[in-house]
Amino acid sequence: MKFLIISHALHKTEDAAIFSYAPYVREMNIWLKYVDAVEVVAPVVSDLISKIDMAYQHNHLDLIPIPAIQFTSVTKTINTFLKLPIIFVKIFKACKKADHIHLRCPGNIGLIGCLVQIFFPKKTKTAKYAGNWDPNAKQPLSYKFQKWLLSNTFLTKNMQVLVYGDWEHQTKNIKPFFTTTYSHSEIEQPPKRDFLSSLKFVFIGSLVSGKRPLLAIQMIEALHHQGRKVRLDIYGDGILKEDLQHYITINKLENIVKLHGNQSKALIKEILKAAHFTILLSKSEGY
Repeated sequence: MKFLIISHALHKTEDAAIFSYAPYVREMNIWLKYVDAVEVVAPVVSDLISKIDMAYQHNHLDLIPIPAIQFTSVTKTINTFLKLPIIFVKIFKACKKADHIHLRCPGNIGLIGCLVQIFFPKKTKTAKYAGNWDPNAKQPLSYKFQKWLLSNTFLTKNMQVLVYGDWEHQTKNIKPFFTTTYSHSEIEQPPKRDFLSSLKFVFIGSLVSGKRPLLAIQMIEALHHQGRKVRLDIYGDGILKEDLQHYITINKLENIVKLHGNQSKALIKEILKAAHFTILLSKSEGY
């Protein structure tokens, strides 16, 4: 079987290895044990391999590079529209050669993949929708469109859509699915914690507005001003990193709030074991 992955995740290469966002690659490596050949259509960048990147594990894997696209400004939107024909053609050609088409949604590239797959109704397909599938969630129009198109069994044929949660009134191709970060063999007894001394808080996630890392910092700041002994360690990276560091500096929070960037899965596990609280303040989460 020739397995095709269409993804918006940024990919990197080093020697003969292909790397991308570790949680996604870790899941894909499980799937790829059961296929003969793999093609990945995704944006490629020249950045250095980071601690949150992981290599695909497959002996017959080809990467088809496409440009990254964004709609965050007028200039980027114009550039995106100029790149769309190239991306569309590359995805179409890859779909034509594939035996199975796998879409990673939601995302700009996933949206194009959702449109292209309509032209291949007889091919077997899957989609992993890693966002919030809640029908009542407030989401961008592009996300709602992807959810509608994936659910439309007239336009989207021969497709199994894996979503977080079991929702009512769904079409027959929508399947509840959950991706675990740790295996059963890694389950441990929780350590005893002392809640009478300094309290350790952790924030783990992308430093983007939807995850609300600034609010996490402000919560700890408020507790600190109340005289509480608290500390917040932030793990992750993103476009808000400089703004958050500036806020920490101007408000003299360096002794209680620290940005650690992306770290390995093993280290994050140890951090969680030592923390008193983990903060999750996302506006919307897939799970």
